[in-house]
Amino acid sequence: MADTMKQMIEQAEQDLLHTYNRYPIVFDHGSGVYLYDVNGKKYLDFCAGIAVFALGYANQEYNDALKAQVDKILHTSNYFYNEPAIRAAHLLKQASGMDRVFFTNSGAEAVEGALKAAVKYAYEKDGRTDHEVIAMEHSFHGRTYGALSVTGNPHYREAFGTMPCGARFAKFNDFASVEALADDKTCAVILEPVQGEGGLQPATESFLRDVRNFCDERGILLIFDEVQCGMGRCGSMFRWQKYGIKPDIMTSAKALGCGVPVGAFLLTEEVAQHSLVPGDHGTTYGGNPLACAAVCKVLELYGKDHIIDHVNEIAPYLEERLDRLASRYACILERRGCGLMQGLVFDRPVAPVINAAMDRGLVLINAGSNILRFVPPLIITKENVDEMISILEPVIAALL
Repeated sequence: MADTMKQMIEQAEQDLLHTYNRYPIVFDHGSGVYLYDVNGKKYLDFCAGIAVFALGYANQEYNDALKAQVDKILHTSNYFYNEPAIRAAHLLKQASGMDRVFFTNSGAEAVEGALKAAVKYAYEKDGRTDHEVIAMEHSFHGRTYGALSVTGNPHYREAFGTMPCGARFAKFNDFASVEALADDKTCAVILEPVQGEGGLQPATESFLRDVRNFCDERGILLIFDEVQCGMGRCGSMFRWQKYGIKPDIMTSAKALGCGVPVGAFLLTEEVAQHSLVPGDHGTTYGGNPLACAAVCKVLELYGKDHIIDHVNEIAPYLEERLDRLASRYACILERRGCGLMQGLVFDRPVAPVINAAMDRGLVLINAGSNILRFVPPLIITKENVDEMISILEPVIAALL
């Protein structure tokens, strides 16, 4: 069987475009918070497909809902209505407190739509086409052209020349740097309430409030990217709800579909009525019946299974265990994050830790070269946290 996995990987390297440095594992199936490779080896998953599988693997109610929709209809196009999309939009509005929903196929597409809506809103006000956006250093919004243009890592952008969305980059959690960049071209500020790829860094309440007030004073739209930190991961359905600081536009994806590719951008009624109109934006597959059946079942299960209450119960225990681990090893500089979106900052690259943990049956990922990222399924238990620590600590002790 080991030869089979090796052969699969060799075949993939011949056929797939090499844009990922993948770990040498071929996963076959999952159950709960565990993954199994094609050889049957079991792994405790603290990655969740990069914060996607909030409900864990092989959730029977979720699977049954998708199977039922497969037997009905998968696609109709957006020339027509479909019942799952109507229901999903209504449920998402209720969960978010926003007013209008546009379904996409991914988080990056959601960001693309959010940026277009913001630019069109500004155009409707002043007829100009030279608007710019303020984004944050160390942010990550996706790798499509528009999303890339507001992603605050120069390395991702440098090979691609002039970006379609003029962006200036402020310092995260530094309101003065935002204020200093704004001018009459600024149409929006986009930020993640918790930076994911940028190092598991939460925005402070004061920073969010200052930016919100500033945008209101200047007639600038505020966009929150909740693709990774939303859907209950940080202890409220969306992170901004913890502080009651509402954006004008919001993006969602990842756990929104819990495995089925789906994203969304959501707008207030004011922005919706004065931005995108028929012909301005579209998608062939966005809002298709299968994806929206997934959204409906995810939102239903969040309520029925009290997922957010569980996050608020288990997250302090994860924080406590990570804090204790950090206190024992000088190479760990700090723990940061919120809810079940946590990071350990090391004084050196963490790739050896990740690789050794994988060998011992623990799936972790990084956020930058020196940060271990913990974004497990939201259904983890204290026993799962203890199991994770029991694997991780000997790895750190041996390597560092």
